[in-house]
Amino acid sequence: MASASSTSARSLFVDSKLRLADRVQVNVNNIASVARQINRGSKSSETLFHTAKNMALQEHAIDNTEENLKKLQQLNLQLNQQQESIQRNVMLLEEVKEQVRAMQR
Repeated sequence: MASASSTSARSLFVDSKLRLADRVQVNVNNIASVARQINRGSKSSETLFHTAKNMALQEHAIDNTEENLKKLQQLNLQLNQQQESIQRNVMLLEEVKEQVRAMQR
């Protein structure tokens, strides 16, 4: 009987040892998974920081572009006014030329 009891105890000890090794392995895997998640989290916050920084730079560029467009619109308006003025002066010049020709006759 002592032999059966000893074999049973050894069997329980081996089983306990195997279960403990399995649990240790599961815990190591879980720790590795947590470490990967933390690493991903730190990278995502770094990516988010760079994205926010780039967006702020883009906002500045957009503001500058908007200001430049306003200036271009003003220049376009001024050029159109100058073109109309030149066209009126050309027509007046033609009238003056005709008057000069009429005076020379």
